[in-house]
Amino acid sequence: MRAGWGGFELVLFIAMVLLIVGLIHFYLWKRLVRDPLRPGPARRVGTVLAVALFVLFPVTMGGVRAGYLKWLAWPGYLWIAVMFYLLITLLVLEIPRLVALRLWARPSADGSDRASHFARTTAAAPSGSSTAGPRPTGEPALSSATRGNGSTPTTGEHRGEPALSGATNGHANTQTPGEHHGEPALSGATSGHASAPTASEHRGEPALSGRASGHGGGEPALNGGGAAAFDTVDAAGAVPESSTVAESGTVAANGAVAESGAAAESGAVAESGGTGDNGALGENGATDARTGLGGGGNGEAADGGAGQGPGMDRRLLLARGTAIFAGLTAASITGYGVKTATGGPRIDRVQLPIAKLPRSMDGTRLAVVSDIHIGPLTGVEHARRITRVINSVNADLVCVVGDLVDGSVAELGRFAAPLGGIESRHGAFFVTGNHEYYSGAEEWVEEVARLGIRPLRNERVEINGLDLAGVNDLTGEEQGDGPDFARALGDRDTTRPVVLMAHQPVAAKKAAPYGVDLQVSGHTHGGQMAPFNMLVRLQQPVVSGFGKVDGVPVYVTNGAGFWGPPVRVGAPPQVTVIELRVA
Repeated sequence: MRAGWGGFELVLFIAMVLLIVGLIHFYLWKRLVRDPLRPGPARRVGTVLAVALFVLFPVTMGGVRAGYLKWLAWPGYLWIAVMFYLLITLLVLEIPRLVALRLWARPSADGSDRASHFARTTAAAPSGSSTAGPRPTGEPALSSATRGNGSTPTTGEHRGEPALSGATNGHANTQTPGEHHGEPALSGATSGHASAPTASEHRGEPALSGRASGHGGGEPALNGGGAAAFDTVDAAGAVPESSTVAESGTVAANGAVAESGAAAESGAVAESGGTGDNGALGENGATDARTGLGGGGNGEAADGGAGQGPGMDRRLLLARGTAIFAGLTAASITGYGVKTATGGPRIDRVQLPIAKLPRSMDGTRLAVVSDIHIGPLTGVEHARRITRVINSVNADLVCVVGDLVDGSVAELGRFAAPLGGIESRHGAFFVTGNHEYYSGAEEWVEEVARLGIRPLRNERVEINGLDLAGVNDLTGEEQGDGPDFARALGDRDTTRPVVLMAHQPVAAKKAAPYGVDLQVSGHTHGGQMAPFNMLVRLQQPVVSGFGKVDGVPVYVTNGAGFWGPPVRVGAPPQVTVIELRVA
């Protein structure tokens, strides 16, 4: 029954981990793929990559650790590190991102963003000589385009002259001056969902148009492409004799209709983009100067026009900037962490006073090393580097406090061989960590002893008036090989100081009743990848360095290796040299 519940708990744990990792990948996909990329091939590729990376996580944590697909170890573990720092960076950026969305690209009352609203307002405002004053009566009013949801009156509407328009573009109906005063409306083109009614539809006069498009009906428009052409319009039409209509229905500078389909000079639609001195519109505006037609049939401007406002671009720019910044930050931190983790361990020196320490032992140096984690990513050079550092400090005692390996003796024995070269005055000692119980603890205890490092399995030794004790790791309880504090610490001479080797700092709670003078531990890796150290503190009372647990002085070394991702950030690998001093 107990084993069944254990299996159920394991399945539940795996399911929860996969759910959390899936949610993390979904969040990363949204911020790094969906938000900054428009629909298309790039987004599809990003989506496939996100799914593949999600699958890589359980394959790495399960398959690689079980000895399968070893070639996935480096990419798999590196992605776990990058994923972690992408998540942290994006979460940190969420608040400034929301502020930027509200203040930099905040939508206006009409549903568009502020920048787009400003752009439309600026584009609609007259400029240059077009606002200098009304034209003399009888001259045609030239309007390059009418855009947006409302109509833009021309001077002709107030003076009775015919309005000559390059194009009308938008959703709303736009009336030409002729609708009010009986003059014919001369238009280069009309585009949009609703046709602008011409003067002839209301007054019976013919409408002169380069092109008319839309769904509205009315009298047939006469243009240069039709069967009939008008040489002149009489005085009632308010077009002087010199204002002739050419073949293509466009208006020239003197009132004539030119061939280009766009009004020239005054109020003409310019090809250069933007609004000219006489109110001309550029080729990216609502009217194409070369065709006289609107850029978008649905009231939207062509690419670069006002239909896609700057605010829309700002939101996209913000999403892309966030993604790029997060990616560069995560990659940089991971790269730094790889360099730190795969380099040689640093030497951390500390002096600790010990009550009852014999004066003959004053200044005794303990080289404490933990979490070497020899594995498929380390190779043999990893153990060589650590051995060189340990030997460089000329230690009196060497304490190897667990998590030596991540694999079987058959697989990793040759990588651990350099540890046989460790040198010290009073020898090297070893206690098991939790990873030994994942890798065949009994085999490794024998292998370590063969290398000349003495295992302390719930036992102690006396060294010149100092007791050195060691207990098995707490994880060994699951295999019937757990710690026995009474055996290691009971029935001893309490006039002598005792230093306890225990892999996990939390073991000090069980060691406290035995009057331990100092416990040396590892297990935490110092957090390995900041800010993960804040989570480690929830499980272990001391994460790195010195602390007290139920009155027991505990010193925790960061460890000399790495577990999982070959990355260390904020917790460099170290060998700790503790110098014992007489209190």
